[in-house]
Amino acid sequence: MKKVTVVIGMLLSTTYSQAQLFSDDFEAYTTGALGPQSSSWTTWSGTEGGAEDGIVSTAQASSGTNSIYFNSTAASGGPQDCVLDFGPLYNSGVFTFTADFYVNANKSAYFNFQGSQTIGSLWALNVNMSNGTVSIDDGISADLAIGSYTPATWFTLEIEANLTLGLWRAFIDGTQIGVWENGVNTLASIDLFPLQGSQFYVDDVSFDQQAYALPTLNAAVSGLDMGGNIATQSVTPTITVMNAGTTPVTSFSVSLNYGGVPYVQNITGVNLASLASQVVSFPGVVLAAGSSTVTATVSNVNGGANDNDPTDDSGSIVINPVVPAPGKMVVGEEATGTWCQWCPRGAVYMDLFEQEYSQFWAGIAVHNADPMADAVYDAGMGQLIGGYPSALVDRGTDVDPSGMGPQFFNRLQTAPTALIENGATWDPATRMLYVSVTADFQASANNNYKIACVLTEDEVTGTGGGWSQSNSYAGGANGVMGGYESLPNPVPAAQMVYNHVARSIQPSFAGFANSFPTTVNAGDNHTVNFLFILPQGWDETKIHIIGMLIDPTGKVDNAGKATITEAVDNGLQNGTVANVESVSLTQVDDRFQLFPNPTSSNATVSLTIQEASTVELSITDMSGKVMNQRDYGQLSGSYTIDLPTADFPAGIYLVELTINGEKQVKRLVKE
Repeated sequence: MKKVTVVIGMLLSTTYSQAQLFSDDFEAYTTGALGPQSSSWTTWSGTEGGAEDGIVSTAQASSGTNSIYFNSTAASGGPQDCVLDFGPLYNSGVFTFTADFYVNANKSAYFNFQGSQTIGSLWALNVNMSNGTVSIDDGISADLAIGSYTPATWFTLEIEANLTLGLWRAFIDGTQIGVWENGVNTLASIDLFPLQGSQFYVDDVSFDQQAYALPTLNAAVSGLDMGGNIATQSVTPTITVMNAGTTPVTSFSVSLNYGGVPYVQNITGVNLASLASQVVSFPGVVLAAGSSTVTATVSNVNGGANDNDPTDDSGSIVINPVVPAPGKMVVGEEATGTWCQWCPRGAVYMDLFEQEYSQFWAGIAVHNADPMADAVYDAGMGQLIGGYPSALVDRGTDVDPSGMGPQFFNRLQTAPTALIENGATWDPATRMLYVSVTADFQASANNNYKIACVLTEDEVTGTGGGWSQSNSYAGGANGVMGGYESLPNPVPAAQMVYNHVARSIQPSFAGFANSFPTTVNAGDNHTVNFLFILPQGWDETKIHIIGMLIDPTGKVDNAGKATITEAVDNGLQNGTVANVESVSLTQVDDRFQLFPNPTSSNATVSLTIQEASTVELSITDMSGKVMNQRDYGQLSGSYTIDLPTADFPAGIYLVELTINGEKQVKRLVKE
């Protein structure tokens, strides 16, 4: 059975009282399912001895010979879902959790803290480990703490939660990786769940809780956020200072020391009540490559040299900013739907990534079974995910949107095969958007690489029930989630604004098969052209063009992101034309018929007009070049267009007809 130790003794600080310590090194168990051998370990469903249980294993151990093993086998993660019940609900004092982890190479690990004794009703914290990076979030803010570990090597993760103050800290092998104010400050259990792609071991699990009493005068560093984790970024670090005492705080000094450079601000004229906080910003700090210790310190509280508890006056983290591969942009595709009750989580994390990493991040929200769904994109995503919400980072393994961080940082450091630039021309009258996606190859490639082009739109709104967002976070029972906890379930359409909405992908989810020749050398440039005709309901000022290079395995190798204005400034480049269907501008008008289509010689434009009308006709190729243009004046009946091969080689053309000022466009294929 489980080894349990109770420790009662004298404590050094007057703010703490006796502690009860729980520990388990798994040496008392035999190999196999953990639940039936334990009075504290169970499963999410409460069923022990089955597929949900952690497995006692002798394959790895941090101490002794035993640990517990987790391995995802289901498409959406699990089915293992192992829970350690902490016993009582902890909502005050200092709670400390410690465990050793071993994450297999090229695999990941995940656990969460539950904030309610009713499991599944309130998440207090999420911890993701992948590709050597630990990232922690509370469902409100991503990357509250970021740290590094060595894959296939044991390391110790400690999380200290002062539940009285709402002040949390995390440590890897004794080195602090983050300090923050948490959104949920109750703890009931830990849930170890192997997400898709997970394989890890856990050993030497322990927790304790100590009472905490507020000192009279005490200011604490309760948050340190560097505002980014990518070298070359200009960031705005923030330090959060909390009144962790009973006396109001009216002034203090706060300093940030990074790279040996101190940044200091003196704060006066404030009146922080007990447990209130203030965020102090330090704009214009540029992150440098290499490991550095960042220290935040609060001093001169209410004009005095010291407060009553100097132990929380400073906080330090070690940062080692990710060095991005030159020209690399990572694509995050979120599977979502207005019907999906947990999908607000995806929306929150997609917005957070756009906020913090927009220079390196192209976010795409692929909707399912709602008014924003694009059938082609939705079908492609459906083949790669296990449920909703889900996310693909460069089309790697399926992850929860809250767990995109480790994969993002890993992919950001992966040198791309080619750099991607988007060019365009835009005609607001016809709403025709010609796009060129140019790949500047940095390494050799072949014709198994493909180009795809995506349009996304921000600030999308609509009316009707299909636009209302299902919301399991309503009322706050499932934790804080970017403001959704304050909204009803469902959130009415009138209150919803959707970002990163995937409007169209051309020519397919897999990309254009004829993007490149058989052999591509480093230094070569190749361009693929696309045409989109934007419906009137799309706001071109909120559109992003995302050109993607897809590698032979189906992963996204690299991407380029631009607004329409930015792409037009880049200029349209001529290249191979992707043989794709364009988005319809309007409902096809029965007055305008084009046949035969495809054609090898002539095509006929058939007009059915009750009275003579002013008619103009133009034909353009896919690069936007006008091949034929004529003003026919008053016309009715039908008219034949001759397309001689010498002037109109095989390809795709756009036939634009203007009748009494009303423009309509049809696609014509010349064989």
